[in-house]
Amino acid sequence: MKLHEIRDLLQCEVLAGEDNLSVDIHQVVASDGMSEILAFAKSKELMITGLTNIQSIRTADIAGVSAVLYCRGKRPEKKVIDFAKEKRIPVLVTKMVMFDICGVLYNRGLKGVS
Repeated sequence: MKLHEIRDLLQCEVLAGEDNLSVDIHQVVASDGMSEILAFAKSKELMITGLTNIQSIRTADIAGVSAVLYCRGKRPEKKVIDFAKEKRIPVLVTKMVMFDICGVLYNRGLKGVS
């Protein structure tokens, strides 16, 4: 599934990486625990989290995920968005809760990491 399809499906606002929404997303990793993301994330993945500090983008960069989606309408500070832009990591935000996001994406064929 393309990231722009996820944007539309989840009614997301794009905070960074508007020019990089054609990336393919194959799996999803969802957690507020960055150590869990690091342990299980793979490339071509969408990282879903409610943690909006700079550590979330550092984690995404180290794990090599394709994009970050903040849930529950949580918005990171400008320095976090700027860091994501520097790392060329698309950042989206939706008002949906993590559980619902995962259910919608699962119903569209995306799976979690196994």
